[in-house]
Amino acid sequence: MTTIANTAQEQAWNGPEGAHWARHQDRWNAVNDGFNTPLLDAAGITGDHRVLDLGCGAGRTTRLAALRAPRGHALGLDLSAPMLAEARARAAWEGVANASFVRGDAQTHPFETGSFDAAVSRYGAMFFADPEAAFGNIGRALRPGGRLALVCPSDPDRNDWVTAMASLRGILPVGDFARPGLPGMFSLADPDRVRAVLAAAGFARTSVEEVRAYGTWGRDAADAADFLLATGPGRHLMDRADEPTRARARTALTTHLRPHRTPTGPVRLLSTSWLVTATRP
Repeated sequence: MTTIANTAQEQAWNGPEGAHWARHQDRWNAVNDGFNTPLLDAAGITGDHRVLDLGCGAGRTTRLAALRAPRGHALGLDLSAPMLAEARARAAWEGVANASFVRGDAQTHPFETGSFDAAVSRYGAMFFADPEAAFGNIGRALRPGGRLALVCPSDPDRNDWVTAMASLRGILPVGDFARPGLPGMFSLADPDRVRAVLAAAGFARTSVEEVRAYGTWGRDAADAADFLLATGPGRHLMDRADEPTRARARTALTTHLRPHRTPTGPVRLLSTSWLVTATRP
């Protein structure tokens, strides 16, 4: 592994957050899988393509990209050792032989110039400490005409999970944890910033389109509430409260989520994101 520039995110994703995502990869895929087809379609992956998956986590989109390029290869890059261990194990179990994984920082990883036909990311590109440096490095890794496709959250208020967590104001110190513009989930929520960052990184023909998908967050309202409160933002809030307050928060969040149950019970929440595409000139 080469030098890590994004040290804050490396620490986070090799600690409790990375362990949580690795342990619950199937649950997170149930939340986010609705974006897989739009993302991979936008990348234009064909049978012999070489694909780079940025912030690949436990490797779901890497494996799907590899299946779309049976004569090619998909490489997943992530900072998180726990999630990459799960990615390698799952690829072996599924028999996806043309997917591999490496731990590294997209800002500094020494990609071979022009070695990929496409780069994709499902919710992995918002955590760059220096987005221009990261996307510049990614652009150099793409061949001329190579395509970048990524999914990132749009405005926080248009995402049901944020609305659910915001319902706890008055019980927990929710504050503005979903503030755009910082390294984190909503750092690319402003389309103008996305276009400016990619232009500065040398990309052309940038497009930002809205995509929406429902994800399954729990088998019922109580299960979904427990899962939300076990995420990074949820743990941060719950760790600052005493047990009676935590119990009140669980009850309030369960109540908020009940209207989101499907007829068979599972809770589904709507996510609104940007599908960003760009080309290396």
